[in-house]
Amino acid sequence: MQTTPAAPSKSFPQPLDRVALAVILILSVLIGLLVLNGDRSAPRVRDFTWQNKQVGADDSAFVFTFSRPMDHSSVEQNLQIEPPLPGKTSWAGRRMAYTLNTPAPYGTSFKVKLQNAQDRFTQEGSNRASLQPFVGSFQSRDRAFAYIGVDRDEAGRLILFNLTKQEKKILTPQNLVVMDFKPYTQSDRILFSAIDRADQSQSLVDQKLYTVTTGISIEAPAQLGDAQKSDWEFFNPAQPSPTQSSGQVDLVLDNQNYQNLKFDLSADGTVIVVQRVNRKNPNNFGPWMIRQGSQPQPLDNKQPGGEFLITPDSSSLAIAQGQGLALIPLQPQADPLDFLPKFGMVLSFSKDGSSAAMVKFNTDYTRSLFLVTNQGDSKEIFKTTGSIVSAQFDPTEQILYCLLTNLIPGATYQEQPYIAAIDLKTAVTQGGAERALYPMVLLPKQRDIQLSLAPDGLALIFDQTNGEARSLDSKPMVNSRLWFLPLTGDLTAKVQPEALPMPGFHPRWLP
Repeated sequence: MQTTPAAPSKSFPQPLDRVALAVILILSVLIGLLVLNGDRSAPRVRDFTWQNKQVGADDSAFVFTFSRPMDHSSVEQNLQIEPPLPGKTSWAGRRMAYTLNTPAPYGTSFKVKLQNAQDRFTQEGSNRASLQPFVGSFQSRDRAFAYIGVDRDEAGRLILFNLTKQEKKILTPQNLVVMDFKPYTQSDRILFSAIDRADQSQSLVDQKLYTVTTGISIEAPAQLGDAQKSDWEFFNPAQPSPTQSSGQVDLVLDNQNYQNLKFDLSADGTVIVVQRVNRKNPNNFGPWMIRQGSQPQPLDNKQPGGEFLITPDSSSLAIAQGQGLALIPLQPQADPLDFLPKFGMVLSFSKDGSSAAMVKFNTDYTRSLFLVTNQGDSKEIFKTTGSIVSAQFDPTEQILYCLLTNLIPGATYQEQPYIAAIDLKTAVTQGGAERALYPMVLLPKQRDIQLSLAPDGLALIFDQTNGEARSLDSKPMVNSRLWFLPLTGDLTAKVQPEALPMPGFHPRWLP
């Protein structure tokens, strides 16, 4: 029997094995040294969420992402923002969020510097590496507002004025007379109602709804997500469409079968609510909803209503119904979420929706201004024999800027309008506005004054109009002026309004 010869035995280790073992040994030594001595490479900023962005009042926090866990106090102590923006920090892993106390002032460029910060785990000593110096930049949105012109070929047309750049644009064509308008959040478009100037048979209730482009394109930062989630999550808000030239008008809603009255635009820009009246049956009236990309449809609530506002979360409608205010979902034939029987009108909501300014019409012919929370608590903060025309929360939600009137004694009914600020904290804790009301500007005896608070809370703009503000014959309205009132946050400070060099009325700040 023939046997197979045994294979020759291999010597161990082979050359390749010896090389592998040597590499493993060297790497083990290096890893050990690294563990013992620490990584001496400098930590760095990997991402800054506001880099080269344009921030608005809704942008409340920026985030740094570092290449390794950092020593919190060394980062916070070495962070510099020029001009200063007071705020507070919070951490999640290698990310630090800086939340502003108040919105960044509009029309301003900012620098963010960070250097000499240390990571968390490297031991202190002469060889300790500091953070690579970082310099970032961002800017706030331009300070801009829109208004309705009154002079010559500007009469009845929507005009955009950029205070930061001192630029004026006429947005709407000559053939349309603008009645009212509301800007979209990204300021790229404005929703407005208007009638045809050439059709003399039309009245104020024959208005149609349109949008017009402003030519503004804002590169907004991503929004900070739920800070309670692990290591934070982010989402990008809906961005405006690619930059369009200003003045492009699109029809949103016609007036063929219905008259269009008051309208409101949701904060997220996806919903429009319009009060409509059936031309054939005037008893058929109520709010209609237009969702982005969908056909108009009636809300068909069981009881028609009057004045209304969309809530800040863009999901509900606060509307006067019967002897109170109803809160109804923006869904057809939905039952009310709540009913507030003692209030007749809602003037405004705080930005986060936690509070609302509401008016109660008292049986003694006085009016009361109430602060109502989303928890159902209400507090009377002002009472008057005059009128409570409008009220707007400042960004801190600590001040309410109001347009009020005093009833002038005499045989003829006359009201004296004025602008005032109410310190809400004092009004709530000390019971009413006796010590919390700060009159600011006494206005001429006129009707239909429009007051708008800047999104950063640093200015008011209002109009002063003599005569009928909604003339349809294209004749200029005499002495219709716009006024700018700077705000310092100090309610005891005396401030003087400044006349703006353009005639117009119904001013409204862009977001």
